[in-house]
This record gives sequence, structure tokens and C-alpha cells, in this order.
Amino acid sequence: MKIFFLAILLLTSMTISAQELMEIPVWPGGTTESNGITAEETTNGSGHVSNVSVASFKIYPADKAKNTGIAVLICPGGGYGIEAAGHEGVDFAQWYAENGITGIVMKYRLPNGHHKIPLKDVQEAMRIIRHRASEWNINPHKIGVSGFSAGGHLASTLLTHFDESSKPDFGILFYPVITFGEINTHMGSRKNLLGADEKNQELIDYYSNEKQIRDNTPPTLLLLSDDDKGVVPENSILFYRGLKEKNIPACLYIFPVGGHGWGFKKDFRYHEQMKELVLEWLFASCR
Repeated sequence: MKIFFLAILLLTSMTISAQELMEIPVWPGGTTESNGITAEETTNGSGHVSNVSVASFKIYPADKAKNTGIAVLICPGGGYGIEAAGHEGVDFAQWYAENGITGIVMKYRLPNGHHKIPLKDVQEAMRIIRHRASEWNINPHKIGVSGFSAGGHLASTLLTHFDESSKPDFGILFYPVITFGEINTHMGSRKNLLGADEKNQELIDYYSNEKQIRDNTPPTLLLLSDDDKGVVPENSILFYRGLKEKNIPACLYIFPVGGHGWGFKKDFRYHEQMKELVLEWLFASCR
């Protein structure tokens, strides 16, 4: 009987260990470039992270009994000035995990005007996840990227600026910044990413992701609100139209109200519908 209980205890311990959160550095050996941020990284009570100068990602393993093999790399928003890693990161990752999907919250280095840095971080994170997929019970062909607002811009940049080693299998974009054109962009995000080069037309075009869609850009789901004044709906519409012009599978849901930045907040009127739509699309796209 004592041996039996010891065995049960060991199995329980192994299960708990397997479900423990893991934080993985993106650049364990350091990087050659700096974003110039020297202030200490801080996180407030809402989960907003400031002064990020070291990139990492945190893995929320899928429920073992429900594991689908799907994984989502999540890029929180925050205008490229902070990262709203609570309601646009951890909350989603935990919900994904409960539904058999590995949620992975990205902590990318804030650009501080060094525009190449966030994309470099998510490209490398995608390579690491795919390389270690079997170790983390992930299907290497079912790894996507998601993002919110400016994090949606970063996710859509990965969806359009990838090599074969960093290509996502799908994208899920929530009220994303897409264009850097004067009329429809979110100027704060553009300024924080491009810094002194914010008027550089070549870079504006490069990061206007509706102009960068390729024939092999992955299938994408877009969700937003019609009354969004922070990032106007035309951003998502431009990306959706660009995808359809290339005959890329895409789905666009525009909720009547909700404004900007609802993420996983339960007071968003269409919270339950949003969850159903995301899971339905994900499971259909990752068969």
C-alpha cells in the first residue's frame, strides 16, 4: 500500500511538473544590438510591462487530456510603448491551455525607435518553438501567431515578413494596427517603432503590412469592433482585402460595439461569442 501511494505521488508530481510554466529566453547568449532602454523592467497591477529590453516567452502548456497539438504565440499590444501582457497575453494563454491549445506569451523587446528589433525577436521565437515542438507536445505544423493592436501589427509583420524557418502556420489578429499610411495608422505605434525614421517612406511602406502580403501568407482571422476609434477598422479591412486578392483563406468579424483594447476582458459585450469564433476557426484551420 505504501508503494502504491508513493507511485501515485510520483505520478502527480510528474503531471504538475509537466504543467509548470516555462519562461524561455529568446537570445540566451545575448544580442549584438540594443534597443537603448536602460531603465528597469516593471510590471504594474494590470499586467502592463514597461521597459522591456530582454526578450523571452512564457509557455502555458495545453491541458494534457485535451491537447490538440496547436500552439499560439501571443503578442500583447500597447502601442509599442508597453506590453499589455495581462488581458492581451496571460488571460488568453490560460484560456487556450484549458481548451487543449498551448498558449505562449511573447515578451518582445520594445523598439524605442529601433524598428528591426521586435520582428527579429518574434522570428527567433517562432524558430525556437518549432525546433522544440516535440519537447513541448506541440505539432510543428500547427504553430500560429496572434496579436492585439500594436501587437497585432507585430504579428501581421511576421505573417508578411518571414523566412521558411520563422513562418507561422496561421494568424489571429485582434483590432490590429496594419497600415503605417497617414490616414488610417495609429501614429503612436508608428512613432514608437520607427523613431527618428517615422517619415521615411520606404519604412512606412515596408511596415504597411497590407502592402506586404505574399502568395504564401498564412490564413488569418481578424476580429475588431466597428466603433474602434483607437485603431480604425480600415486597418483590418485593408489586410482582409489584400489576403483575398491573393486567394488566401481569411475571416473577418466586426462586432457592432466594443471600442478598442477589449482583449479577454469579460465586460466586452461579445466576449463569449468571440471565444466561440476563435476556437471554431482555429480547429477548422488546423485539421
